[in-house]
Amino acid sequence: MTDVAAHFPPALRERIRRRLGFLYGEYQAGPLTGHLLDKLAGFAPDIHFPSATLWDAGDVLLITYGDSIRQPAEAPLHTLHRFLTERLAGCFSSVHILPYFPYSSDDGFAVIDYLEVDPALGHWPDVERIAVDFKLMTDLVINHVSSRHAWFQNYLRDLEPGRDYFIEVDPATDLSMVVRPRTTPLLTRFETVRGPRWVWTTFSPDQIDVDFRNPKVLFEYLDILLFYLARGSRLIRLDAIAYLWKKIGTPCIHLPETHEVVKLLRDVVDQVAPGTLLITETNVPHAENVGYFGQGDEAHVVYQFPLPPLVLHALYHGSAEYLNRWAARLEPPPAGCTFLNFLACHDGIGLRPLEGLIPPREIEQLVAGMERLGGLVSWRTTADGGKAPYEINITWFSAMQGTCRGRDALALERHRCAHAIMLALQGIPAFYVLSLFGTENDLEAVHRTGAPRAINRHKWDLRCLTSRLADPESPQAQVLSQLTALIALRRKQPAFHPDASQRIPDLGPAVFAVERNCPDQRLLALHNVTPEPRRLKLPPGTWHELISGSAVADTCELLPYGVAWLSQA
Repeated sequence: MTDVAAHFPPALRERIRRRLGFLYGEYQAGPLTGHLLDKLAGFAPDIHFPSATLWDAGDVLLITYGDSIRQPAEAPLHTLHRFLTERLAGCFSSVHILPYFPYSSDDGFAVIDYLEVDPALGHWPDVERIAVDFKLMTDLVINHVSSRHAWFQNYLRDLEPGRDYFIEVDPATDLSMVVRPRTTPLLTRFETVRGPRWVWTTFSPDQIDVDFRNPKVLFEYLDILLFYLARGSRLIRLDAIAYLWKKIGTPCIHLPETHEVVKLLRDVVDQVAPGTLLITETNVPHAENVGYFGQGDEAHVVYQFPLPPLVLHALYHGSAEYLNRWAARLEPPPAGCTFLNFLACHDGIGLRPLEGLIPPREIEQLVAGMERLGGLVSWRTTADGGKAPYEINITWFSAMQGTCRGRDALALERHRCAHAIMLALQGIPAFYVLSLFGTENDLEAVHRTGAPRAINRHKWDLRCLTSRLADPESPQAQVLSQLTALIALRRKQPAFHPDASQRIPDLGPAVFAVERNCPDQRLLALHNVTPEPRRLKLPPGTWHELISGSAVADTCELLPYGVAWLSQA
């Protein structure tokens, strides 16, 4: 170990050595630890790091592609920055720009070069300017690379670096235990200078899984992580992290080695960039998902994956029974950890998180109902070789156009109610940019690309969007007005701090209620999930209804899909 590395706290040195020993054996643990600590000692970005405060009540995240809003003859990242600062001022503390690197498929998640900005979006100064005004979330696409990435091209030619970065498997190997998120083949044949080889491709033949059993791969991604931190990223999203470590004869998901890698990355960010959040993206059942908190030593934040389909089910059926039951049983996250609450994102509405929460027959009914509203379904391969629905592909606003009773004229009310629920729950709320504008299904993009997920990846022309927003009767103007008003109000309430306590009162299936408490405020959020008005008796005391600004006595009236946020200071 070098003299520089010896300056790190002994507990950190021992923790890193123990993690690397678990991953790569005791023989390599010492040299690898010294190499890693030297790397951390040399990390000296020319930027100002924020305080180690992780979050507060004002934290709200926007999820967007770099080109979700476009203007001719302008770099999309510049257009995005201007829209954020001018049209969405005061709404968002953080922005997640989905992979903004050169890519070959999957709208950015088949990365060709981790260290460059896609020139179709802009350049690093455009990214860094956004990182000055907002806490920037960057994807570390850690499970796989594009087939056009230099490492894989070197693998095909038997060159370094890359010749030993990928996973070759004899196609006769029994891989039936491997959990599959797709229906595409797990192995893909490639011609190399050594002859044909079959390599591991979890998500598509263009997304080649890297082999973290090789410590050189780990150190490549540590370099990428430090590079993103140096460029101003303060939230790091670990894409598809659950599938990271492969061991034939196991499900190859959530392996102990995968959790140890996440813990090691947590050690790194906590040491060199305190206040940076590590976020795991694991679209799996709830118990598996929250496993990435570890003992408070793994991810700072995990996505609340059951929330979107549970809210969707509640509004579709007019019953919060399952949503209430799930939320009431939620264990608070460990200290220093929280949830990322969301309804929509660039992917579909995941269905695996509903396993064990909603009967299979009702999941089937929900899928069929969303198909009637123009949605599509993506599938996964099951253990018996069959297939099961993996996610519903639909925009959230299109999903709000009707219920099990059919289409109706209450989409705006349902859309607002759904997002109010998300805003009220413990954690950091995240809005997908298309949901802000009441964007409907983009079937033309599906036909053009052949990808079901394209239905929810519309690109807005800025002039068209501006025109819609200027018309107060348009869905775009009404949705944006409603949601930004809720966001602005939410950011002022101390009881909505992610660490404030949460209780779920049982007010029956028609209403989803959330009580949040902190020393300065008691807040009761009420959400009518039905198309009928509801009258509720309130707990004793004087309540102030925050949305309307009026005092409320002993009862509260909720319109169809109505929302009330009641405060006692």
